[in-house]
Amino acid sequence: MTAPTKTKTGAPLEVSALHAAYGPVQVLHGIEFRVDEGEAVVILGANGSGKTTTLRAICRMVSTSGSVSVYGTSLAGKKTEAVTKLGVAHVPQGRGTFADLSVDDNMRLGAFVRRDKDVQKDIDGWYEVFPILGSRRAQPAGQLSGGEQQMLAISRALMGNPRVLLLDEPSLGLAPLIVKDLFERLKQVKLDRGTTMLVVEQNANLALAMADRGYVLEAGLIAISGTAEDLRTNEAVRRAYLGY
Repeated sequence: MTAPTKTKTGAPLEVSALHAAYGPVQVLHGIEFRVDEGEAVVILGANGSGKTTTLRAICRMVSTSGSVSVYGTSLAGKKTEAVTKLGVAHVPQGRGTFADLSVDDNMRLGAFVRRDKDVQKDIDGWYEVFPILGSRRAQPAGQLSGGEQQMLAISRALMGNPRVLLLDEPSLGLAPLIVKDLFERLKQVKLDRGTTMLVVEQNANLALAMADRGYVLEAGLIAISGTAEDLRTNEAVRRAYLGY
């Protein structure tokens, strides 16, 4: 599979003094974080803490102020499609597959920003990572199970060879065994391809098992940050998110 195009200028993702709002309602209050090359970084937090808004703010889908840059390129004033062309792929909650199109056509849509000739090779490569999709390549996406649709949404995003992959609650609504398998495959993608990931997730145990570092959001502010191991052993994180 073709590797993401990378440069040496700046971090893959750097956020500084980021505020975000829906109309008069402020959700993020000046958060700062970064994701370095090849890292998987997780954002944890309760419902309403601003996790999803953080990803939407990066993609310029909500009103924001502050600084967001991708490999040193500022996203200020850019539209969502321009952010995508800079190499940021966003897999939102709800998966967002095109239900009436086949699995194969969904995969090809993920490559719309590419100009190389390796699209079919990469489709076949992702079918090796997610074999169930390969066996259903001609089937309409709307006929897939929830877990299969999530795999398709992630594979479609990866077809764009993103420099940064944003995942919003990939485990949402999925059975525990499917979630475990999905996170194992995401971890393997990170290890094999060095894909830089920012993951918003409620399942803290699985997210921290694949992540290098993490941040805990509370009421639109970063309350705790550290390595994945730091967060796993932090008493407040253990009680609130790890269940022990």
